[in-house]
Amino acid sequence: MTAGKSAETARPARRRLTVDRRREELMAAALELFSRRDAEDVSIDDVATAAGASRALVYHYFGGKQELYVAALRSAAERLESRLRPQGGGRPLDELASGLACYFDFAEEHAAGFAALLRGGPANRTGEVGEIVDGVRQRLCRQVQKQMGVEEPGPVLRATLRSWIASVETAGLDWLEHRDIERPTLERMLVDQMVALLAVAARHDGDVGRLLEVLGERPA
Repeated sequence: MTAGKSAETARPARRRLTVDRRREELMAAALELFSRRDAEDVSIDDVATAAGASRALVYHYFGGKQELYVAALRSAAERLESRLRPQGGGRPLDELASGLACYFDFAEEHAAGFAALLRGGPANRTGEVGEIVDGVRQRLCRQVQKQMGVEEPGPVLRATLRSWIASVETAGLDWLEHRDIERPTLERMLVDQMVALLAVAARHDGDVGRLLEVLGERPA
């Protein structure tokens, strides 16, 4: 057997993948990198190497790093939102707890996508990336409002809900990093935190106080 033939035999066969499957693999590799490093520090070559693909193939599917970044974050956002569709029919706080469980299911099963999504949207980020991250937060806020039976929150309640969602995001990232608290404990703590935040808000807005009574919690 010739040396050339030996090398050919040793070379792994290229897998035949559908277009969608190849795109998914590239986005998964990108999300893993974006979850650990700023997007500016990740190159197309990094993504290609992580995915076991060529640089040309990444460009073929996405056109460039920004397009890949946006596509990967949008994919993560869509998966998260699909998990958080409200079930309905339960007590508001029970529904909130159920939503949190789904949220942390996603964070645990898709840690790279979750981390990349939240790392991709600091307050000063603009353009498509900012729109994707902010869109997730707005839909989460509307879902919580719906669970509480609130159509249009006043400024006090709106600020309270947005503050709570920021706390949930931070808690999720902290839990993925350390995992030194049981998930059910963290989820219960966050529900209790919502009640505590609403109790504080009730001191500044009577409508929030009435909402607490509807939820079965009396304002302090």
